[in-house]
Amino acid sequence: MALLVWGDPSLYDSTLRIAARLRPAPQQLQVVPGITALQALTAAHAIAVNEVGQPFMVTTGRQLRAQGWPPGVDTVAVLLDGECSFTTLAPEGLHIWWGAYLGMPTQIIDSGLLAEAGARIVQARAQARQAQGWIMDIYLLRTQAASTPTSR
Repeated sequence: MALLVWGDPSLYDSTLRIAARLRPAPQQLQVVPGITALQALTAAHAIAVNEVGQPFMVTTGRQLRAQGWPPGVDTVAVLLDGECSFTTLAPEGLHIWWGAYLGMPTQIIDSGLLAEAGARIVQARAQARQAQGWIMDIYLLRTQAASTPTSR
């Protein structure tokens, strides 16, 4: 028996919980590593996930909406966000790098200051979902003070 899942099993914890509920139970569970969505996003934008020596956080859209910007980090990677939770943040001083369908021929990316790029991303995401019938996307937010001059 095989269960093929699109996503990052190390980050999308439901995948492993679903596998554990299969009946008959798998005799052996093997997770094949691949390129994570975060790796694909940073590669598509030619950026590093964090600034030199600085911590970053990986979180969900739900947590970003509920908790706001996490303390102690300048960079936040957000996945599983069907509601564009970046729109709940004060956009001043934030830069966003967004991507959907990463690594696919239909890949879409956008980036810029959140105050400018946010509305474009919301619109592009809605149009892409309508056209494709589904969407899988991820984004990275960074405080502008932490962004290097070479960041796009």
